[in-house]
Amino acid sequence: MTLPRALAALLVLAAAGLIGWRVLAPAEVIEEAVEPYPVAVTLPAGVTGKTTMAPLIVDGRIRVYAGTRLVKADAPVEAKTMYTPLWSYRRWPARLAGVVAVGTTVVSRWSDGRLVALDGRTGKVVWRADGPPADGFAGRTGSAAVWAPAGMHVAGTSVLVSDGKQVTARAVEDGRERWSTTLPPGCTDGFVTAGGRYVCGAGAWDVISGNEVRGWPAGPSTAMSCDVARSACAGLRDASGQVWLTGGRRPVPAPGSAVAGDLALTVSGGAVIASRAGREVWRWAGTAQVLGVRAGKVVLLAGNQLVVLDAATGAARATFPLFVANERVEAWQPDGWQLTDGYVAIQRVRPGTSEFYTTDPVVIAAL
Repeated sequence: MTLPRALAALLVLAAAGLIGWRVLAPAEVIEEAVEPYPVAVTLPAGVTGKTTMAPLIVDGRIRVYAGTRLVKADAPVEAKTMYTPLWSYRRWPARLAGVVAVGTTVVSRWSDGRLVALDGRTGKVVWRADGPPADGFAGRTGSAAVWAPAGMHVAGTSVLVSDGKQVTARAVEDGRERWSTTLPPGCTDGFVTAGGRYVCGAGAWDVISGNEVRGWPAGPSTAMSCDVARSACAGLRDASGQVWLTGGRRPVPAPGSAVAGDLALTVSGGAVIASRAGREVWRWAGTAQVLGVRAGKVVLLAGNQLVVLDAATGAARATFPLFVANERVEAWQPDGWQLTDGYVAIQRVRPGTSEFYTTDPVVIAAL
C-alpha cells in the first residue's frame, strides 16, 4: 500500500472511531425552557384533556413525563393533549428508573445509579449524585416511573432512595446526604407515612434522623391512601389486618378500608361511610372506589364517574363522567392515578385486561 493510501485509510479509521465514540459514549443532552413558567389557574371541576403518556403533575403547573432515556415536561396542566416539551433532559446509555418531585424540583434516578435533580421551572440541572443501580422502568406510558417509582420516595424536603439493602435520604435543594441506614432482609421496597416514618418489612425509621422507631405495628405492612411515590401515606394495614392512621408520629388504630387524615373511610353496604374516632360523621350512598382525599375533598370513582365530596360534611361538590368530548363512552377501569389539590390524572384500561382504553389512555380532570 502506498503512503497516501495508508494515510487515507488511517484517516477513515480515525473518523469512524470519532463518530462511534460520539454515538456510543456516555452523554447527556439538556434542553432548557425558553418559554416562561406557566401561571397556576383554578378551573371548575371537569375533564380537561387526555395524554398518551402518564404525567407527574408538579406544582400544579407542569406535567412531567418519563421516557426510556429521558425526562421531559410540558404545560399547562389543563392542556387538552400533550404539547411540545417545555424542557427535556436525556442521558445515554443509562435508562430512566423513576422520577419524583418536591416543590418545583424534579429528581430522576437512572439505571447506573445516578441521581439528577432538575429545576422544574427551567429544566436546568440543580445537582447530581451517585446512588445504587436500579432497573429501568417498563411500560409504554411511564406510569410506573412517575407514579410508583421503585425505591424512590419523598418526605418533607428529602428524597429517599433505596435498593432494598440501604435507604438514603438526600436534601432536595442540593443533594447532600442527610442520613443512610442499613435495612433488614426482606425490605424490597417501602413507603413513607404522612407522619414522617419510612416503613419497610417489619420496621420503621424516622425520616428526619434515620433512627429506627420502636413499638411500630407488626409488619409487613400494606400502605394505604398514599400520594405518588408511595409517600405521605395516610394509613397502613399491619400483618394482622388492623388498619392504622399514620398522619401523626405514632399510629392510631382505626376501622375502615381507606383513610385520610383523621378520617376512616369504609366502602360497605352500597355506601361510603366516613368515621372519626370510631364515630360515623357522614355517609354517601353509592358504590365507589376511594381515590384519595386532598385539600378537603374526598375523591371517588363510581363506575366511570368522578365524584367529589366535601371531606368535612360529605356534601357533593361535583360529579361528572371521565371522558373527553367526542371520545367513545365505554366501560374502563383505573390502572394507577395521581391526585393533587387541584387535579386528578387516571390511566385507563379495558375491564379485566391490561389493554389501554385508547391510544391516549390517561384522562386528566380539574377538581
